Amino acid sequence: MKNLVSLSFILLIVSCTGQEIPDKEYQIETAVLAAPEHQREGSTVLGFNSDGELMTLREGTNEFVCIADDPGKDGFSVAAYHKSLEPFMTRGRELKAQGLDFKQVFDKREEEVKAGTLEMPDRATLYVTTGDPNEETGEIDNLYTRYVIYIPYATEESTGMPLSPPAPGAPWIMDPGTHRAHIMINPPKK
Repeated sequence: MKNLVSLSFILLIVSCTGQEIPDKEYQIETAVLAAPEHQREGSTVLGFNSDGELMTLREGTNEFVCIADDPGKDGFSVAAYHKSLEPFMTRGRELKAQGLDFKQVFDKREEEVKAGTLEMPDRATLYVTTGDPNEETGEIDNLYTRYVIYIPYATEESTGMPLSPPAPGAPWIMDPGTHRAHIMINPPKK
């Protein structure tokens, strides 16, 4: 697997907000870096149009959704998740767009999941890949992926998972007892 992605021939679009938006092909090429390698080709890819709005860049044929790097944020971060998480993810984006902060989004989705108005799968995966854009070489260096396994309302007692990593790279449970309970796996960085 390649550890670097070439940026040398990227066409950039400057949106009306002044952000540089990478072209569609680049957004697809880098967004799928978060997905398991055998799922990349068939993943749905969400990315950004010239106005900086999130949109579907490619319809997929498998169960993964990938999200391109947000040009409005510092650094490089892409994500991939099982399509069963799409209602949860979409709702989070909607609430953030309304100006809600992290806790308000968390509380609102918790309320909606409990009320049955927001669908949350009983288990699903999320992969987040970060890296360092290298302006000198035109590549993304130091790719790193962390893993999240959503298991709503799970607890330390119901899973045997500790509430913090007992060793570097060991799994642990975060947000136990909530709609957003998940197993975190942060492999040691090289």
